Amino acid sequence: MILKEIQNRFHNELDELYGENEVDSFFYWLLEHYFQMNRLSLALKPQLTLTEAEGQPLFEALKRLKQYEPIQYIIGQTEFFGLMFKVNQNTLIPRPETEELVQWIIQYGSRLSPKSQLKILDIGTGTGCIAIALAKHMPHAKVFAVDISNEALKMAKYNANLNNVEVEFMQMDVLDENNWHDIFDVETKFDIIVSNPPYVRQQEKHQMKNNVLDYEPDLALFVEDHNPLVFYKAITCLSVDKLNPRGQLFFEINQYLGAEMKQMIKAFPFNNIELRKDIFGNDRMFKAEIL
Repeated sequence: MILKEIQNRFHNELDELYGENEVDSFFYWLLEHYFQMNRLSLALKPQLTLTEAEGQPLFEALKRLKQYEPIQYIIGQTEFFGLMFKVNQNTLIPRPETEELVQWIIQYGSRLSPKSQLKILDIGTGTGCIAIALAKHMPHAKVFAVDISNEALKMAKYNANLNNVEVEFMQMDVLDENNWHDIFDVETKFDIIVSNPPYVRQQEKHQMKNNVLDYEPDLALFVEDHNPLVFYKAITCLSVDKLNPRGQLFFEINQYLGAEMKQMIKAFPFNNIELRKDIFGNDRMFKAEIL
């Protein structure tokens, strides 16, 4: 079958679901993944044909896309901060907004002495994208990462090896204070603690697309409406105990809860509080410094 005709079939069957531009992105992503071809390759060879066996992965992907399965899960990988990460349905798909949080931390670290051997803790690491990107771009730092999900930790460890960085991964339930003491001894302190914890309220589910609701793990997404800052409070409490003097706490947050975050942090000994917007103009990143 002519490859261009397969592309037309993608548009005929998917444009109504995703829009023409996104369908184009899907198709070229699949070409790159399965055939190491790009947009220019197809433009230069519009009559390129595939055998039935060669075309099968494209038709399988088309079927899964029609069921709203994320393209990242279909090909099993995605890019984050210039690095490649394996993903599956045990982990959230890394998002561009989180890249901005990583960039903020790297910028903060760049202002310190190159000899500073920072200790960084990433809580709720998922794919490991935050911890691994920081380890890659802050090579003098010692990076630790925890998650409640052992399946997520398996993927994070794979991604650390894939990107040739050292991160110490541990299983931990941040909502269980006793678990903190099982993992970290009294002397363990960090210079930076960062987290992108679950923050989507149940009442916000109706705003989300099927590709997220039906495929990405609820454990990493949702909190109860009556206590949406549950993870932030627990992590902030841990940070009071585990941050060095003038240590930094970084969060990705629910865009609707910036004011609530500022109010919550007042109960703890932090100052130099800063709330930043993401590329879409939403309150998304939060930083505070321990006294």
